[in-house]
Amino acid sequence: MARFAVLFDACVLYPAALRDSLMRLANCDLFKAYWTDAIHEEWINALVREDKYPLEVLERVRNLMDSHVPDAKVEGYECLIEGLALPDKDDRHVLAAAIKCKADAIVTFNQKDFPADYLQTFQIEIIHPDDFLYYQIDMAPAICCKAFKDQRSALKNPPMSVDEFLTCLQKQQLPQTVSSLKNYAGLI
Repeated sequence: MARFAVLFDACVLYPAALRDSLMRLANCDLFKAYWTDAIHEEWINALVREDKYPLEVLERVRNLMDSHVPDAKVEGYECLIEGLALPDKDDRHVLAAAIKCKADAIVTFNQKDFPADYLQTFQIEIIHPDDFLYYQIDMAPAICCKAFKDQRSALKNPPMSVDEFLTCLQKQQLPQTVSSLKNYAGLI
């Protein structure tokens, strides 16, 4: 049973490759993943605004996420929002959800929006997705390599070589993760 609990911010669910990596690892029981309907709305609306995918496709992805990661959706956190103070008040719902689900950390690219000293009062860390993935690989390399291999193998249109896959992850702002995975290139 996973003990370390994380809440994924919308910015880490927006890029398809990173979202896929996080979902595959969430199913390996290395950690407990959480998100909210509001977080879903943020990443989906951003992709729709950019006209990257049809809404129907993104709703299907959301439903798959919700069905494949049991009990990931946090509810009943809204009453906490008003009492929180963050640099961007629109991020308070993320912290409120993290508090509600007793997350150990929030995984986000937007670290400046979640001051570490303030989050520490709630015993919540802020973790960049590259650091988070790197730690997962370091703690459980075989499990992680299988998840990344499964992700790469699922890419059919077009298929990707290991190098192409690592280049794709590099573009997701994951240099430590890619560096670590290079040590296991034969396994992914």
